[in-house]
Amino acid sequence: MTEGTALPGPDGALRCPWALSTEDYVAYHDEEWGRPVHGDDALYERLCLEAFQSGLSWITILRRREGFRRAFADFKISAVAEFTDADAERLLADPGIIRNRAKIAATLANAKVLADWSPGELDALIWSFAPDAAGRPVPRTISDVAAITPESTALSKELKKRGLRFVGPTTAYALMQACGLVDDHLKDCVARRG
Repeated sequence: MTEGTALPGPDGALRCPWALSTEDYVAYHDEEWGRPVHGDDALYERLCLEAFQSGLSWITILRRREGFRRAFADFKISAVAEFTDADAERLLADPGIIRNRAKIAATLANAKVLADWSPGELDALIWSFAPDAAGRPVPRTISDVAAITPESTALSKELKKRGLRFVGPTTAYALMQACGLVDDHLKDCVARRG
């Protein structure tokens, strides 16, 4: 078998190799990663979680996801936009999340920016950067999967231009992968859409 290709999971089905280390990863890989996500609040959640993941393993975020949801009012933009300095201090003491001052500040600041956008504007903006699937090669190995693309760089620049923080090109591409703007499941992976 070629290194980095899809590997058999616990049920024998071939999956992306990164998904096989824990049951949490298998479920996330099979049920969420690469599936289209729409809705401003849902995309705000994914954008925040990808920012919190920066420099950490995704499993760290995945296992604290419910803690993040509790701490950040289920990522309802309108609710988080109302958070105060006291809420920021509460979050810095919350063991259910990653207690990084810069990431927490960005999450709160981004909600304040997004609260002024029209309903559906975040969804429309993010999805406007989805590349044409027909023009993308299907990855056969994990080395075929990029960390940054021209589209993620453009998305990052546009989000920053509009006042959002902690949205670099790598974070933007991770968002695009997680939210189904691109399908980076490997060619032989059971979860690949087409």
